[in-house]
Amino acid sequence: MTGVLYLVPNALGDAAALAGVLPEPVRALAARLTYYVGENAKSTRAFLKKTGGTVPIQDIEIRELNVNTPASAIDALLAPIIAGCDGGLLSEAGCPAVADPGALLVRRAHERGIRVVPLVGPSSILLALMGSGLNGQSFAFHGYLPVDAAQRTKKLRELEQQSRRARQTQIFIETPYRNRAMLDVLASACAPDTLVCVAVDLTLPDEQIVTRPVSVWRKEPIELHKRPAIFLMLAN
Repeated sequence: MTGVLYLVPNALGDAAALAGVLPEPVRALAARLTYYVGENAKSTRAFLKKTGGTVPIQDIEIRELNVNTPASAIDALLAPIIAGCDGGLLSEAGCPAVADPGALLVRRAHERGIRVVPLVGPSSILLALMGSGLNGQSFAFHGYLPVDAAQRTKKLRELEQQSRRARQTQIFIETPYRNRAMLDVLASACAPDTLVCVAVDLTLPDEQIVTRPVSVWRKEPIELHKRPAIFLMLAN
């Protein structure tokens, strides 16, 4: 009998906040697993130390799956689970397999007949949408937008048109050190009455969720440098 692949959520920031964002049963299950697939072995070990488990870290097998992992290596990552060992897939932050390379492992697990069990934990995308006041009935997540300034401006205008046409909330992210540049482009490229929400440091002590029309963002930006952020847009 094969094992189970558990999708184990992580904190969105400091792992010390684990107890505040993961239910106790989830932490207990995560603590008993002896096989993990994570983006980074060091940060996976740091997460496991915070779960309060009694299994020695040196007795837990950890393998890495990240953007550099070839598709040909996926089956080897599933081998212990196929052999009967329950395993956990851990993201660097938030929910595994959402804007995360772990999706490849989950897809292959389904193909191999392995039971996949997602566990409850924080999703920055959904938390931002919940707190934004924008349309939660229809929304789309686009991940990272183009780095090139001209292409990014073009993409934002396309998303604004799509939002206006379908009354659909558009959600996207940026690397923390380019957050301010993203907000500046939003403020210059979008219509004054388009609503933009910026959700920063979700679940952390400095959390901010601010929704304003573009006309106000142009005059009243907030400090975003190197802070994890989600951007949401709804055009009128």
